[in-house]
Amino acid sequence: MDRFGTRRVTLFFVWTAMALAPVFPLIPWFWPLLVLQIVNGGALSFAWSGSQTLIAQLAEGEAEYIGRFSFFARIGSTVAPLLAGIAWDRGGPWPSYMLGFAWGVVLTIALLRAPEAEIAPGSGAVAGRPARFRARDALPHLPDYVRCFALMAIPAVATTMAIIFLRTATNGVQSSLYVVYLNGMGLTGTSIGVLFAAIEITSGLGSLFAGRAMRLGDPQRTMLTGTVLSVLLISVTPFIGAVFTLLLVAQALRGWLQGVVQPVMFSVQAKAVGRYRQGSVVGLRQTMNRLAAIVIPPAMGAIADQWGAGSELCHPRGCPADAVRAGRADHPPHRAGRDIGHSFATAEPRNRRQDDTRFRRLRPRAAACPMARRRPHRRQFRDQFRGRVRALLP
Repeated sequence: MDRFGTRRVTLFFVWTAMALAPVFPLIPWFWPLLVLQIVNGGALSFAWSGSQTLIAQLAEGEAEYIGRFSFFARIGSTVAPLLAGIAWDRGGPWPSYMLGFAWGVVLTIALLRAPEAEIAPGSGAVAGRPARFRARDALPHLPDYVRCFALMAIPAVATTMAIIFLRTATNGVQSSLYVVYLNGMGLTGTSIGVLFAAIEITSGLGSLFAGRAMRLGDPQRTMLTGTVLSVLLISVTPFIGAVFTLLLVAQALRGWLQGVVQPVMFSVQAKAVGRYRQGSVVGLRQTMNRLAAIVIPPAMGAIADQWGAGSELCHPRGCPADAVRAGRADHPPHRAGRDIGHSFATAEPRNRRQDDTRFRRLRPRAAACPMARRRPHRRQFRDQFRGRVRALLP
């Protein structure tokens, strides 16, 4: 996208997905259907990456516009499955898949009316114009990967990538062990579905507040604080138990925080890398999402097998505490407090021995979650919760 133009690449993959959508009802065999699904999924992934890149380029990284983009994207992810299901029930697979084709036409019109983002000088045959595509350009090139991963040397990019890893970890917990745990506590499927709907709704509303959050305070402080609180809100689930009202409040607040943090994070990335590397940073972001999705579920499963699902819900607390300490360690104190601004890659603890000792004390406590074995007395429950919260404070 940085070399050939974001709109140009996005249009190609949107048209690819449109052409493949009517093919699905025609193939009854598994292996051809699997190949078709892989190709179509790749085209949709590239089109989604192109949309994120284009909004970052045209909005010049402003969180307000990126927040609006996230808000309408969440509306689409909520409404589209309902419309597809209604079309399937009323007319079968053909109307359902043709609905995707029709939406591709709408997206094509929108992309054709949108301006093309500026290309870096020297990237094409003419300065500032898209490069001419050649067949060998479709093959992977090692220098492209090196330049992309080199963006991690930028402190703001490294910080946001670490936050993405944490967000993916908690989302993985929520989509798997959270459901199992609540089901074991006796909640019905409808109640659990309401909790998930609450986080989606409040997340969309939080996205609209991202622009104001950028203006009210330091963006990196906002990202780290919102991420830590969102992790804590799902980690306290074993302490809440089956109290539906408290679970609903925790999920709604967590969704709002995630909705605020995501556009702020995208804005920080876009402004840190400049206008000519937006496609690279979006690709790096998608890679970190995939890496976290591959690495974290086996680790969560191992913890759940060893200590139970309640312990797994408690375990992610160690990560945000360490992240806050790492983000603060690089900055001297001043009258307004400590800034949390730098990346995890460059931060060094002020007292490594003390930091390691606190972290070692924290891990057994996270493993020994009270809900994993028995339900404690209310006073003991309260004291243990307060102790864990104090352990997280720097």
